[in-house]
Amino acid sequence: MEGTALVKTTALASVPAARVPTLLARVQADLGPRIDAYRRRYEQIEAEPGRETFLVEPDHWDEVAERVGLSERERDAVVRAHEAAVERLGAGSGRRAEFDAALEIRSAVVIGLDEDGDGGREEDAGREADGSREEDTGREADGSREADSDD
Repeated sequence: MEGTALVKTTALASVPAARVPTLLARVQADLGPRIDAYRRRYEQIEAEPGRETFLVEPDHWDEVAERVGLSERERDAVVRAHEAAVERLGAGSGRRAEFDAALEIRSAVVIGLDEDGDGGREEDAGREADGSREEDTGREADGSREADSDD
């Protein structure tokens, strides 16, 4: 996420500002390997070097939060960050009204890409946007897991 979206999110979030980047990294680790499923299933509204942006159903973030182990407040902070990134993207591209209208009925997902145009590690490419995968533990790459608190 870019600085402006992150600043807006931390100002509005009900979680400590210092935790927002960690939350976003946890979500990216979950979403990145699912990039191909997002490309097949959802409307892509923007593709730039380093990230792709999609419109998803409003309850999409509930599923992501469950997989990643986010509290309701953490989920809300992540949603705000993704939507703020789309608002900024719309403002910069002259499509702000279009994106604002879309966000009234859908939600946004911004997935970061690596230099190969992939969202994550090759061994995680089997994950689907619906979260299906036998060994999906919700743990970070180092095996740790953030505590689910409502700070």
